[in-house]
Amino acid sequence: MVNITDFQKIGIGLVGFGTFFNLMGIMLMFDKGLLAIGNLMFLAGLTMIIGLERTMRFFFQRHKLKGTAFFMGGILVVLFGYPVIGMAVESYGFLSLFGGFIPTIVGFARGIPGLNLIFAIPFVNRSSLTVSGNQIF
Repeated sequence: MVNITDFQKIGIGLVGFGTFFNLMGIMLMFDKGLLAIGNLMFLAGLTMIIGLERTMRFFFQRHKLKGTAFFMGGILVVLFGYPVIGMAVESYGFLSLFGGFIPTIVGFARGIPGLNLIFAIPFVNRSSLTVSGNQIF
């Protein structure tokens, strides 16, 4: 069993609340206050989960610098008051940085009892198999 420290528990909560605030900010017509708070909470939570040194190492690897620049630039654009443009730039950076984790997340989600019903839908099944790298036929 993996031991989770109190800082990591707080970090998980911050990432969760950051994701929630980002989703609410998008649903409420790109509310820049909610998006800014969500972005800051997400980054703070990520830092608390994996630590400051590992966060810096992750974001500033040579092959991830473009994604980091777009992600951080999008956050700055949101903070300066242009939420639609900022979220578009930030989304590109997010996919560049965390796109390698998507197959793992899809594979994990396929095993969750409630979500496996969603993955049984033919279109979703084909899409998830393509994303996770499994053969369709």
